[in-house]
Amino acid sequence: MREKTRAIVGTGILTAIVVVLQALAIGIKFGPFCVTFVLIPIVVGAALYGYKSGAWLGFVFGAVVLCTDAAAFMAINAAGTVITVLLKGILAGLGAGLVYKLLENKNRIAAVIAAAVVCPVINTGVFLLGCVVFFLDTITEWAQGAGFASVGAYLIFGMVGLNFLVEMVSNILLSSVIVKVLNIIKKPKKPAVAA
Repeated sequence: MREKTRAIVGTGILTAIVVVLQALAIGIKFGPFCVTFVLIPIVVGAALYGYKSGAWLGFVFGAVVLCTDAAAFMAINAAGTVITVLLKGILAGLGAGLVYKLLENKNRIAAVIAAAVVCPVINTGVFLLGCVVFFLDTITEWAQGAGFASVGAYLIFGMVGLNFLVEMVSNILLSSVIVKVLNIIKKPKKPAVAA
């Protein structure tokens, strides 16, 4: 029961951190989109509390994005925006949790690093897929207006390139350190042996 309580409290704290980080991310822009450090608490939650926690934190991330940073896409296709934004967050957290669980018994640091890679890859991959499925005509116009020869080049270099790299590197570095520190803190202390 103590582990379950710890997971609920920890996920609750990480939920608040996700909301604050995503709300603050609106002011940090590289290119047309915000760079966010919100994937870090998603990976941390997925590693410490499991894939369900990761999926929940991803959902919260998506919900905050819908409320703060999705107006341009909502004006074009509201249903496509909701599906893309929620799905990318949920699947990123879920994927991070499943990858961590798969590798945890072999090497926890490698498991966190793998989860920290998977999370932004899924997040960005689902975003790109959503752009193609729901917004291709608009993205094509944006690409032409920005002087890109192809939509693919615009999607990779104009929309997600630098953001993805910053998010990936920060996620790998910070998630690994945070999970390691929190794992050290949460380990039960061994009782003193009487002499």
